[in-house]
Amino acid sequence: MAKTFLCTKTNPVVQTKSGKLRGFFWDGTYIFHGIRYAVAKRFQMPREVEPWEGIKDALSYGYVCPILNQPQPSCEAMVPHRYWPQDEDCLFLNLWTPSLDSNAKKPVIVWLHGGGFSDGSSIEHVAYDGENMSKFGDAVVISLNHRLNVLGYLDVSSLSEKYRNSANAGTEDMVAALRWIRDNIANFGGDPNNVTLFGQSGGGAKIWTLMQTPSAFGLFHKGIIQSGVFDLLPMQGNNGEAICHALLQELRIPQGEGERLADVPYAQLAEAYKKVAPALQKKGEYVGLAPMQNEFMLGDPRKVGFSEFAKTVPVMVGTVFGEFSFGPAIDRTALSHEEKEALIVKKYGNAAQELISLFQEAYPEKDLTDLLFVDTLFRAPSRDFVIKRAAHTESPVYSYQFTLDFPYDGGHVAWHCCEIPFVFHNTDKAPYCNIPGVSDRLEEQLCGAWVNFARTGDPNHRSLPHWPASTPEDEALMVFDRDTTVKHNFDAQLLDVLVKAVPSFSFEETDEPIQH
Repeated sequence: MAKTFLCTKTNPVVQTKSGKLRGFFWDGTYIFHGIRYAVAKRFQMPREVEPWEGIKDALSYGYVCPILNQPQPSCEAMVPHRYWPQDEDCLFLNLWTPSLDSNAKKPVIVWLHGGGFSDGSSIEHVAYDGENMSKFGDAVVISLNHRLNVLGYLDVSSLSEKYRNSANAGTEDMVAALRWIRDNIANFGGDPNNVTLFGQSGGGAKIWTLMQTPSAFGLFHKGIIQSGVFDLLPMQGNNGEAICHALLQELRIPQGEGERLADVPYAQLAEAYKKVAPALQKKGEYVGLAPMQNEFMLGDPRKVGFSEFAKTVPVMVGTVFGEFSFGPAIDRTALSHEEKEALIVKKYGNAAQELISLFQEAYPEKDLTDLLFVDTLFRAPSRDFVIKRAAHTESPVYSYQFTLDFPYDGGHVAWHCCEIPFVFHNTDKAPYCNIPGVSDRLEEQLCGAWVNFARTGDPNHRSLPHWPASTPEDEALMVFDRDTTVKHNFDAQLLDVLVKAVPSFSFEETDEPIQH
């Protein structure tokens, strides 16, 4: 059946602070792609867009930030992707809204993409499309691009005062986007006083980073951190003098002419960085690619304490069962119980029997081989975040885990990113999500919780069992699965033993700087 499409010379057109923008209307949703929210010179802070005359089109996605390595199509069945032209001129956002009434005051839900602080884009995953979530939640949905890797997170302040906060430039881009939303979103039907950030992996980390960034205080009101709390950021020196010196030397730029680094073509800069950074990283020197703790970004709240602003921001925090279990699934039906135990012993050694007992207690519905894939890199730090954040009673914190098995490879535990189509109400765009009798209900539960939280600060709705906020003594964790239920501190002992039993992560084993 044909759907209604509208895009004339004058409709739909919205007035913004800088000028008029034209989008299009599609099946009940007003859509604006590629809205420029700021401009920026390399290594410098973003600036407001200059006003313009007439009407500008917002009909095509804007450029995405260049990344250090050429994307390699892989795991498309597990995480459907799309790719887009790259350019440093990448400060664009996309917007879906059910109304252009300036008095509508719809909740505003802003997606921060994954890929750590080095990779990804607002449209990289097919499931990032905001149309279905906007419809289902009667909300304004926004996604945005910002500077990444050496463009957004490299301290070159030793080269010039104008680069003073280059180490957090990508975060300041997101702040600029939030300012644009504050100043303009009412004309797109949104409520500037009800803005929720949600993001997965690096996108989730960007949320707690913004909770600790003074320039962002007051520009958003709630946060949903999906697989975004982790301890993988390397311990580094506190300034970029060493990496700057190495880059200038590699690029044959005299030390006294360091500002020329801003004019080096990106591809050349990226290759030079990849060549010199690994050796410095192994020495413990700063190499960037992640926010720097300083006066502009106060640091990891689990280590330095939550900012006064962060204490007031209601948050949801969660992970998925298997996270980085992208490899082939184990054929559970082909192994005897003894063979399964042997695999557990091979991985966990002397801790195997204790782990088997704790795993079966925590996950009685799971197959024993699933113990091989239980995530600790995200789950343990996320639990720590929840408990520490719950000590501040100014606002609630809700905890969740996504544990669904998928009909892929004969049965596969939940992996990093697999919950995203459910959150966006986009399971129709990710074939692996479709399980008759399961997917529709789970999609309603997740998307419903996300949009309810964005609307009210409380994720509870009629399709879920009651979901209480967590306390320092009680992590009340909503487990999303075929039978969604709430569990209390259910895996605390398992995590304690697992964290000690799994091989420790080492940056020394990598040949290139770590990207998350």
